[in-house]
Amino acid sequence: MIQGVINRMASNSFDLKRWSVLLLSGALLFLARSGDTDFIWIALVPLLAFWFLDGYFLNQERLFRQLYDKVRLGSAAPTDFAMATSASGAGIGPWCRATVSRTLLLFHGSLVLAFFALVTVLRWED
Repeated sequence: MIQGVINRMASNSFDLKRWSVLLLSGALLFLARSGDTDFIWIALVPLLAFWFLDGYFLNQERLFRQLYDKVRLGSAAPTDFAMATSASGAGIGPWCRATVSRTLLLFHGSLVLAFFALVTVLRWED
């Protein structure tokens, strides 16, 4: 059961990355077609929201991995099938730490940086 939750969190993280790339591509396509940069900043809000959600899912995945290790290495005592991660959060930290982890910072940070760079270039050309 715990492994299923871990897989679901990883799948959610992948879906958020896919939606981020799709959103950025759509925003840039709209920008290239219309040339109007006044409303393109609205696309930045979901990009940042997807980044924070991805950090949240990564943090939850880490918590469930710790719970999985706790159950895997546990004693032969009967399992109570509790899925609470509150006791297994030692060393993980808050979800904002996962948001600025190396992998998410590289992926989502590069998308946001590309967004700013392209909007700046297109505004400079006008």
